[in-house]
Amino acid sequence: MSSWLIVGLGNPGPRYAGNRHNVGAMVIGELARRYAGGSGTAAAGHPITTTTLEHLRAHKARAQIAGVRLGMVQGGEAGPAATLAVPTAYMNESGGPVKALMQFYSVPVERLLVVHDDLDISPGAIRLKIGGGEGGHNGLRSISGALGTRDYLRVRVGIGRPPGRMDPADFVLRDFSPAERVELPLTVAWSADAVELVVAAGLSAAQQRFHSPA
Repeated sequence: MSSWLIVGLGNPGPRYAGNRHNVGAMVIGELARRYAGGSGTAAAGHPITTTTLEHLRAHKARAQIAGVRLGMVQGGEAGPAATLAVPTAYMNESGGPVKALMQFYSVPVERLLVVHDDLDISPGAIRLKIGGGEGGHNGLRSISGALGTRDYLRVRVGIGRPPGRMDPADFVLRDFSPAERVELPLTVAWSADAVELVVAAGLSAAQQRFHSPA
């Protein structure tokens, strides 16, 4: 059975580490923390509130990666093999690294899952889907263009709309506010849980859980 590729979108470097646009990369950092070393068991540490790639290693496809057995399946065994990845290219160039990783690991498009920020979803909420438009998201646009398809899975992490007349491009490239950072660890952990459930039980089961009111 083919392995999974789980990609979290963001921009590289400390300047962007706490930006709203990097929440997808934060989720990958949290998953890598949980499964550090590919052991399939959670590692000690604090939930990530900035892009932290300490448990990932460099890959020639312009990405930081970690190979893991993601989640648990019935009977308590380790879940499916997956490569966690954060492109080290800028957001609008994400497609190249994603395509290269898919080719390197022989991952079919139906086992590609992309985690990204979404302006059209309330802060802290999560939505899951396959295919559809990119909603103006440059990372998704780059991936769709490189792959020649939009038919890949997505975990959409809500960051809400900018206040007043602020340009959305400025809003996503700003750090989460102090108030938002209080809830951010929960959002990152919840999003990581969603990724695990998609891989372990499928999109429909994950939607039933994560689209339902808390």
